[in-house]
Amino acid sequence: MNDLVIDIKNLSRRFGDKQALQDVTLRVPRGGVFGLIGSNGAGKTTLIKHVLGSHYAQSGSVSVFGFDPVADPVEVLGRIGYMSEDREVPGWMRVQEVIDFTRAFYPGWDSGYASELLELFELDPKQKTRSLSRGQTARVCLLLALAHRPELLVLDEPSSGLDPVIRRDILTAIVRTTADEGRTVLFSSHLLDEVQRLADRVAILNCGRIILSDELDTVLDSFHRVTLRFDGSSDLAPSLVGAIESKGHGHEWTYVYRGDREQLIRAAKSLNAQIVHEVPLSLDDIFVCNVQRS
Repeated sequence: MNDLVIDIKNLSRRFGDKQALQDVTLRVPRGGVFGLIGSNGAGKTTLIKHVLGSHYAQSGSVSVFGFDPVADPVEVLGRIGYMSEDREVPGWMRVQEVIDFTRAFYPGWDSGYASELLELFELDPKQKTRSLSRGQTARVCLLLALAHRPELLVLDEPSSGLDPVIRRDILTAIVRTTADEGRTVLFSSHLLDEVQRLADRVAILNCGRIILSDELDTVLDSFHRVTLRFDGSSDLAPSLVGAIESKGHGHEWTYVYRGDREQLIRAAKSLNAQIVHEVPLSLDDIFVCNVQRS
């Protein structure tokens, strides 16, 4: 358990009549990139706000670095770098003034690293923040989240408003560098190709519930699209153990299958069927199948 940066157990939260989170259990190990994926309204931001201590747990528990972020904010917040989806910065300040203001809250602020990021992100320290483009504002917020070299970097929809160059190069490099230094990254996104490129572990959140959580490689290895040819013709898909989706007709049926390949071979053999085509699924396909099934 000492290797867990975030340990959430049976967390539930309601806002009036809306069940925002329901019995969520999530464990984020130290060192690595954890991708939290879900559609808009799935509960990603609500879950992140519990990690930050902005919301208390109505039931269940939230532990970050072994502390309750609501009861012990001093022990938690100084070790987290956070970039929100809203990305609000004081419009009356200049870029350097925002940096100086934020620096005061973090004893471990690395001024040299902040200067490196300022140059890397091509930001003018004298520019008023209200005149920044959406992409430039995102760069400022990313700099503020990174410059104190946090143990945990939390990014809520980090690619929103970023141009493709930032998304592909800078964000990837920063996230990977942070993880490679032994720090931990938790980021939420609805861009599945981005998650597949960056994450070591993933969790799918749907309607406030975690419906899948595991190492990314394990998830990708566990789902296949396979076509079977049967001896006999059928108007209904023959029942294949491990199948979560099926379509076809006659002698050939195509399934989305969850399980290892040896299980698939045994299941096909039990039906006197021949595997004629098999391809792995992308994270996007896996997400859609699981959400629809859920």
